[in-house]
Amino acid sequence: MRMILPKKVTIIEVGPRDGLQNETLFVPTEIKKQFIRELRDAGIKEMELTSFVSPKWVPQMADAAEIIYDCDDENTRNIVLAPNRKGIDRVYSTSCKAIAVFVGVSNSFNKKNINKSTADSIAELKPIIRELKEKQYFVRACISTAFYCPFEGKIMEQDTIELCQQFVACGVDELSVADTIGMAAPHEAYSLFTKLKAAFPNTLLTAHFHDTRKLGLTNIFACLQAGIDRFDTSAGGLGGCPFAPGASGNTATEDVVYMLERMGIETGIHLSKLLAAIETIRPHLSRPIDSGYYRLHRQTVQSHE
Repeated sequence: MRMILPKKVTIIEVGPRDGLQNETLFVPTEIKKQFIRELRDAGIKEMELTSFVSPKWVPQMADAAEIIYDCDDENTRNIVLAPNRKGIDRVYSTSCKAIAVFVGVSNSFNKKNINKSTADSIAELKPIIRELKEKQYFVRACISTAFYCPFEGKIMEQDTIELCQQFVACGVDELSVADTIGMAAPHEAYSLFTKLKAAFPNTLLTAHFHDTRKLGLTNIFACLQAGIDRFDTSAGGLGGCPFAPGASGNTATEDVVYMLERMGIETGIHLSKLLAAIETIRPHLSRPIDSGYYRLHRQTVQSHE
């Protein structure tokens, strides 16, 4: 039986924001800028640059304004996370025209993260999203704990779909639906994204898988079969959520690109240049890069030294 797969996939690189937010070592601002430039040079066309959050809670993002000032450009969709009114107002003072907001399906996760219930969070965001659309911003809604929550366990599909529906009704351009703690199995990924695809045919749907249990690639493969052609990934598999115990890194961009290219699916990303970007950030990380493709690359390099 022939599989029906997309001919082209869009990779949204989340390394500079989601990838670095949980790093215990502060990565120098100039290194972050170089990392972003090299990711762009590798062919990345959509990227989470940084976030306007409190440096008290996420000190890694304290240099957000400088990152945007030096790294925003017209050829890339540069996305900035801004979780509340204060963050949104800070984005208004920059050149950035793409904003991400987020809410967890799980009440417990939401309260741990931003000290608000899911219902209160969405109520606060609705007028902000409408305002952003009136100002012609691209709005990305990040749906956390779409499959499982570290505090509540399994999330019902209908709860995730209903939260997505509220965002779509506000006019968001994109839904990034996340397996925050990496517990989803391929059949669950296929089921949820098949239903989301049917429910929201006119909204960009992006799948976001953490690779905690090494199921990231299999879940992406399942989503391809569900008709999804947009994926959040992180160079080097960087990442983790400071408010979700057990959430390890995102699925590595290089592993995803390698798999897709082997399947004949175009990504527009150059693996050699992507590896160069990873080499730039690697010395400044608190943990080693352990993605499969990168590990094999390093072994090859070392064997020739």
